[in-house]
Amino acid sequence: MKQILYLLTLIALLANCKDTGEDDAPVTPTISYEQTNYFFHDTSLYTEGLLVHNGQLFESTGSPDTFRKSLIGINDLKTGRFEKKTVFTNKKLFGEGISFFNNRLYQLTYKTQRGFIYDANSFKLLDSFTYKNKEGWGLTTDGRHLIMSDGTDTLTYLDPATLQPVKTLPIKENGAKRDSLNELEYIKGHIYANIWLTNNIVKINPADGQVTGKLDISPLAFKAALAKQDCGEPNGIAWDSATGHMYITGKLWPYIFQLRMP
Repeated sequence: MKQILYLLTLIALLANCKDTGEDDAPVTPTISYEQTNYFFHDTSLYTEGLLVHNGQLFESTGSPDTFRKSLIGINDLKTGRFEKKTVFTNKKLFGEGISFFNNRLYQLTYKTQRGFIYDANSFKLLDSFTYKNKEGWGLTTDGRHLIMSDGTDTLTYLDPATLQPVKTLPIKENGAKRDSLNELEYIKGHIYANIWLTNNIVKINPADGQVTGKLDISPLAFKAALAKQDCGEPNGIAWDSATGHMYITGKLWPYIFQLRMP
């Protein structure tokens, strides 16, 4: 009987140790949000970048298939139509993230290590530039630099005047490398990033590269998939500082969702 009681006590102690270890494991704080509206989105658009500029919702797309094109244009939220402003005639170029800075529009490409600069009003091509990152993914600005992702755990800060890197920022979540950083948006002093092939958006402190919060947009991805079965992953974060709304979409999604965070 004593042996049985000893074994039961030992099992209970081991179970308590296991529970304590799990409870002590670091967890990224969840960021709550409210869906306040939704709009129709052109389902032919393979979204690579999303942003609000002068009250309009701009989007850049890639062209993974021969029947698609790499475009930059404006989403008309009232009609769901996409107004094209630029297009790559070279099918080898795969459009990626975009950002406006000082009356210019900057665009990355996927694997060709080239970026393009357009006039922000006429969308006339002004110049191009190169970068050493093997790939170009997301692009945003903090008002001083252009900040790019390349699918790794490191963000690269570029000088807008020279398009040369001025620093890199390794990103960590709970002490581990946070890779697969995709589309970017700078919101109230923090960088938000889609995590490739997931329904998560992380909030990054640019001072130290630490992930301080996470949005789980699985409910939005589920709504998109119900309306269109071949949706791709979420990839598009836009912030309207005038209204305090965030806009979320994904590759080939039928909707653009409008959110508000507390």
